[in-house]
Amino acid sequence: MELRERLLMLLTGRAGHQDLEHRTALVEALNDSSLLSRIALEGDNQQLRLAALARLTGEDELIRQARDNGIAAVRHAAAERITSEQGLARLANEARRDRRVMRRARDRLNQMRADAASLAQARQRRESLLEQLEAHAASPWEPMYAGRFRHLTREWERLEDIPDNEQERRYQDASLRCRKVISDHEAHEHAQDVAEQQREDADQARESLVEALEESLEGLRHGDRLADQDIASLRSQKQLMASRWQALSDKHLADDALRQRYDAALTDFDRIVQARVRLDERADALQEAIDIGDDERLAALIDACQWPDDLPPSPLLRRAREQLEHQQVVADDDLAARLTRFHDDLGQLEQLLESGAFKGASRLHQRLRQQAEELPAKRIDHGRLKRLGARLAELRDWRGFVAGPKRDQLCQDIESLARDDTLGHADLDRRHRRLIKEWKGLGDAAANQEQAARFRRASDQVHERLKPWRAEQDAQRQRNLEAREALCEQLEQLIEQPSQQADPDALREIRDRARQQWRHHSPVPRDQSEAVGRRFGRIRHQLQALIEQRANTVADAKRQLIDEARQLRDSGQDPTRRADNTKQLQKRWRALGRAPRHEERALWKEFRHICDEIFARRDAARRDQAKGNQARLDAMQALVERMDAWQPSSSDDVAILDQAVNEALALEPLPHGRRSEGMRKRWSGIIRARRDRLERLALAEEVQRFHAIRPLLDAHLEADAASLADDTPRDVTPPGTPELSSDVKRAHQQRNTARRSPPAAGDIEEHLERIRVHLALLAGGQVAQRDDPLRLAIQVERLNDNLGKEPTRSAELREVLCELLATGPIPPELWQREVGELDRTLESLTQLPPP
Repeated sequence: MELRERLLMLLTGRAGHQDLEHRTALVEALNDSSLLSRIALEGDNQQLRLAALARLTGEDELIRQARDNGIAAVRHAAAERITSEQGLARLANEARRDRRVMRRARDRLNQMRADAASLAQARQRRESLLEQLEAHAASPWEPMYAGRFRHLTREWERLEDIPDNEQERRYQDASLRCRKVISDHEAHEHAQDVAEQQREDADQARESLVEALEESLEGLRHGDRLADQDIASLRSQKQLMASRWQALSDKHLADDALRQRYDAALTDFDRIVQARVRLDERADALQEAIDIGDDERLAALIDACQWPDDLPPSPLLRRAREQLEHQQVVADDDLAARLTRFHDDLGQLEQLLESGAFKGASRLHQRLRQQAEELPAKRIDHGRLKRLGARLAELRDWRGFVAGPKRDQLCQDIESLARDDTLGHADLDRRHRRLIKEWKGLGDAAANQEQAARFRRASDQVHERLKPWRAEQDAQRQRNLEAREALCEQLEQLIEQPSQQADPDALREIRDRARQQWRHHSPVPRDQSEAVGRRFGRIRHQLQALIEQRANTVADAKRQLIDEARQLRDSGQDPTRRADNTKQLQKRWRALGRAPRHEERALWKEFRHICDEIFARRDAARRDQAKGNQARLDAMQALVERMDAWQPSSSDDVAILDQAVNEALALEPLPHGRRSEGMRKRWSGIIRARRDRLERLALAEEVQRFHAIRPLLDAHLEADAASLADDTPRDVTPPGTPELSSDVKRAHQQRNTARRSPPAAGDIEEHLERIRVHLALLAGGQVAQRDDPLRLAIQVERLNDNLGKEPTRSAELREVLCELLATGPIPPELWQREVGELDRTLESLTQLPPP
């Protein structure tokens, strides 16, 4: 232990004569923390203490050095090495000796806490933004979905802190879900566009069907007569067209005008068919009346048929009319016109034969043969008629030549089909129908009884095989019919009692689902298909009308929102508040639902354009504000850098500092942020350091002025010594230069007066000690323990004297120095005892802080 104390005394310089460099090198090689701590506290040199401090690593030791070390530079160096929040908090509470250390620790602690709070705030902001993005990903699509997603991603990218792995994973997952919602909506929009195109294609197909039926009906009206084949062909065409029309109507609703044309064509068709039915019911009676020549009964039967005037008559009806009107026809008919018409028909027959139209040519040839029997034989070209008949026979033979092998092949195919047990019922029925269609397509070409019976037997076998399957199909059609009728009843109830809060989108969804269910319940019995299809068509028309009514209401509400947005855009509100009100309008827009399709996009485009203008103005205002904030920050940064590089050289430079402070006040308020807080703290530290330096400069200047009048003090001391030696007071005359100030002159006069009536020696000694302790307090040095009562008394007096006014150390130092000049007479031995401490104190007052 004694060896340790001896080593400590040698290293600290209290014993021995080791030079400073050697002791510093030894200290730099030590690892004993307790020994290093005592050297840092008790070393005789600042460099030695700093070397010992550099070897210390424990935070507790550093706090002790920053709190208790007697050298300010060592305290400051130790305080700078404390970095933990707990250590800085301890140092701010315990460093009572050095206010600079305490203030610096408090500033660093506040800065650390502010940085932590700013980081927590940024993390909270990122977490809040992440929660908004996740909630947005879970919400359904609405018109502003993509724009809000882009806004959230931009806000995420603007954040300055770095997200952790969990936050980045959540962000990527939410972004993927948002993009999926957007892509699904785009796909839905594309599907709607495709459906719209399909609807247009269906309308065109329906229009083609109607036009074909209208052309067929119009062709019947312009013909010469209405044969059985024409009626059969018309019925077949109507049946195919009705099936195709119903299939298209199941997928897409028909236009009103087109449906009216379709209904009119069906009405015309029904009129023709009913007339034909009435004629067929009276055909036998008409033929009997023609045969017996009963003109009265024949006229009654013709009237009962109610044959339309715009429709050509059938052959039977024509013969009946011709027989009734035979006399008038014979009298009125122009033979030349009939001959001309006969020759024209010959030319038409020749054209039909050239084009290969066997059926038309056959009917026309039969009619020409009948006309040839009624016309004069000498006036008509029998040779041409015979040649054309021969050509028709050749065409018939050729058709028979081609149709014969075809019929035989069809018989083989249907017999093979009847024997094939591997096919399913659906394929079997489909192939069977195709073969029957091809057989009927041959007409009477190469027809014979044996092949017809053979084909019929095989067809009957297929029918027997398909009978159970067709029964099941009929049952399924009946179930589908019942399901369609139930669907129609539900939709009718909905249309009769619609909800007042029914959303157009909900009604559209009901319409689309009803359409899907309608298609699902297919096929239905053919004889009831058209009726239930028309019923469903009327319901869909009514439902669409209800949707359009509600959608028009939504469109009116959205137009009102557009007007409100336009008024908000043109108002003089604050841009941020105006943007917040716009967001409320957007929420109301999303809650309304969709307007009609042809209006929704136009309304949304107009509304979004107005909203974009409002948000653009808000962003522009923010950019202007940010630009102004940045300009103030840059100006403040430049001012801080300028004042940090500036060092006052005299106390008169306080005007420069005050001007800089005024410039900083003019730049307030600075925007919130870590940069502003850091800049303010740095500015406060710079201002404190510059004011401290100015104060030290003012003290140094006062000391220099005192040194300038030191000869006067020395003259007073000589006069004091002479007066105390021979009891003969002598006044001291001040020199001409430098010129004395008023307070110095007053102190000089007091000193001369004190020699003439000197106070007690004890009072002079006490007064001089008081001046020494006062100067030590001003210099910030240590005071001996025996001077503590005097120190406390001086501090109380200083507080009382400075109460209500701003104290300055330079003025106080001037007063103390004037008091030193006025104190006397001072014995030489007393002065010699005190002058060394006084000079050291004054010398410490002239030392300036490091820049």
